[in-house]
Amino acid sequence: IMALGNGSFTTQFILMGLTDQPDLQLPLYFLFLGMYMVTVMGNLGLIILIGLSSHLHTPMYFFLFNLSFIDLCYSSVFTPKMLINIILYFFSFFGISECYVLTSMAYDRYVAICNPLFYNIAMSSKVCSSLVLGSYLMAVLDATTLITCMMRLTFCDANTINHYLCDIHLLLQLSCTSTHIIELEVFIVGGINIIMPSLTIFVSYGLILSNILHISSTDGRSKAFSTCSSHIIAVSLFFGSSAFMYLKPPSVSVDDGKISSVFYTNVVPMINPLIYSLRNKDVKLALRKTLRMGRF
Repeated sequence: IMALGNGSFTTQFILMGLTDQPDLQLPLYFLFLGMYMVTVMGNLGLIILIGLSSHLHTPMYFFLFNLSFIDLCYSSVFTPKMLINIILYFFSFFGISECYVLTSMAYDRYVAICNPLFYNIAMSSKVCSSLVLGSYLMAVLDATTLITCMMRLTFCDANTINHYLCDIHLLLQLSCTSTHIIELEVFIVGGINIIMPSLTIFVSYGLILSNILHISSTDGRSKAFSTCSSHIIAVSLFFGSSAFMYLKPPSVSVDDGKISSVFYTNVVPMINPLIYSLRNKDVKLALRKTLRMGRF
């Protein structure tokens, strides 16, 4: 940490961590170590499995491949020794990318259930690549916008962040200059990246539900619901915790914000591969085939 004198500015920050209670630090260390190991093994396993299994080379698993890649990177961003702008940029980039990849997956399920005869045309390799590329471009644009906002701030004496990550809202609280305009810009960017994908997903599943209710057979309805259930769980956890964190009222405590951020930075990347593998027959079949091949 740089020494501060009269007229000097803060360029480095101290992260206080998730808790300052000594009796909780060791259990939390092993908890998050275990979660990170599961996250890495689960997402890396899905990436390898989808890459090796030719029958998983479909639009749904193309998006799942990218989601696993994002989750793997997203959970690996938080390294305090890195420069603060690098942490903040990739934190924003991977978080925004996940919003739009989850939205693309909802569109994929909509086409698969509501327009199955046109699925191969509507979800061609070119369309899938364009959707994923668009997700990453939106993330680059919005993350760059947020970082540009942060670079306009001035930090004086305060450099202690009561959190385990460098979050935008926490940096705004430390600034010794007016932040009203920047807070509005951050709220708009955050609102766009949460509300627009959420509305798109909501409309997609509204149309899917309407279509499912018109299916006469019980088995058909059950199969359709099963196809969407994994994605609905992942979307609910990610967007629910993100909305609570970035659209919350000022009265919400810092500790509640920490718990919420744990969900979308640690819990969601860990359970996504479990949700999409344990509840998916295609993934289970591909895993058994891969394991059999590995024995010979």
